[in-house]
Amino acid sequence: MNIQWYPGHMTKTKRMMEENIGLVDVVIELLDARLPYSSKNPDIDDLAKNKLRLIILNKYDLADPAKTKLWSDFYKEKGFNVVTVNSINGKGVKEIAPACSELMKDKLEALKKRGRIFKPTRAMIVGIPNVGKSTLINKLAGKSLAKTGDKAGVTRGKQWVRIVKGLEMLDTPGILWPKFEDETVGKLLAFTGAVNDDILDGPELALSLIELLNEQYPEAIRNRFNIDYTENNTPSEIFEMMGRKRGFLKKGNEVDYDRCATIFFDEFRAAKLGRITLDRLPGEN
Repeated sequence: MNIQWYPGHMTKTKRMMEENIGLVDVVIELLDARLPYSSKNPDIDDLAKNKLRLIILNKYDLADPAKTKLWSDFYKEKGFNVVTVNSINGKGVKEIAPACSELMKDKLEALKKRGRIFKPTRAMIVGIPNVGKSTLINKLAGKSLAKTGDKAGVTRGKQWVRIVKGLEMLDTPGILWPKFEDETVGKLLAFTGAVNDDILDGPELALSLIELLNEQYPEAIRNRFNIDYTENNTPSEIFEMMGRKRGFLKKGNEVDYDRCATIFFDEFRAAKLGRITLDRLPGEN
């Protein structure tokens, strides 16, 4: 199942980001804590190569806390400043402005020595679709300024938002990259809703998620759906058990796989199967 999604508005967004990068001091990249590697757009590193960088691991409340700590350390070792947040309830959000100030400390000191007493820090906030940028902007600003939604591609235009005195942010639409070289990355992004669900085969994708969860979190499906199976059962057999257990049946007593897939992904994305991180650290078995 080879997933690719790069609609025309993403090309426009990338061009807009390239045109505005010269206006900002800091690039804040939002990553999905459940996918700390796969949700990192490789194009951003090139775009922001001469800028101060801050990585935010968002949705940490949905992710495996032990693995979030490991991934935070991983990026810190690579020289990034890292903050973990839950943009829905605001946990960790208050750390973002001080983190930007810390990044700007040397630059502001140099400006001060040249006679410039105050310079607002301007930051560009970037990330893949549905990673929570607009929700975070609204939480930082303390009011609803950016349109939010639970589907990929809600934000379509840029906007400057004053966060606190001395910090302004440029909110940008979510952007992927033109081609996923690794087929697994496309699947992982689809699992979390970063790829438009309308272009996907839900049941086929569900089989891939079942297989992956059974490798990494073998009790997640058993506990949530209250079903029992062994390692000899195939993902298709497990999927049928899930549908029958929930009563998702059509005429002829056949499982409604489309409905079962929709509910499965809704519950996975809401962490009802547990706090799960799907990306593995380099060298992790």
